[in-house]
Amino acid sequence: MSIQIITISRQFGSGGRTIAKKVADELGFNYYDKEIIDHVSVETGFSKEYIEERGEHAPGKTILSYGFEPQGVPGIMNGMSAADYLWSIQRQVILKIAEEDKPCVIVGRCADYILKDFDGVFNVFIHADMDFRKERIVKLYGESEKKPEKRLIEKDKKRKTNYKYYTNQEWGDGANYDLCLDSSFFGVDKCAEIICNLVKNS
Repeated sequence: MSIQIITISRQFGSGGRTIAKKVADELGFNYYDKEIIDHVSVETGFSKEYIEERGEHAPGKTILSYGFEPQGVPGIMNGMSAADYLWSIQRQVILKIAEEDKPCVIVGRCADYILKDFDGVFNVFIHADMDFRKERIVKLYGESEKKPEKRLIEKDKKRKTNYKYYTNQEWGDGANYDLCLDSSFFGVDKCAEIICNLVKNS
């Protein structure tokens, strides 16, 4: 079976986005990351900044937390909450990309789950140890008031919660992916090379 779509999920700071871009460039695949945000912004009218921030959130699961989540109004956003509406549009965008613009690499956004019924999809998860990720985010994004470890934990918690809410699966569970790579062990370039070799020989 020829691989036509590669989805790359990743822990924050693991280099997953860089790996995805290297893979796309090497294979000549179309690349989708923030480009998805651009499409969703056009479809919804929401700002790119809002979509990027809310795209990793999920409505809370307690009565109290629902009270603080913007709720939909009948006739507006199909009566859905802002989070659910964004998810719905994002899902449509990813499905359209998969149908019309492959071969492609898609970063994050539950694409592995959204495309579970498609043929020729290769799902990858990139992870790394804490020290590697702390050093990487400081190098890439600079220092902040929050300690690097706290930033990593908070970001990954949002991704995990979002993934669980919309897929009912565990984010980062090896059973949900075709390949899991430790970028702190292999290095970013080697991870990209491994993925490319597997795809070329599929």
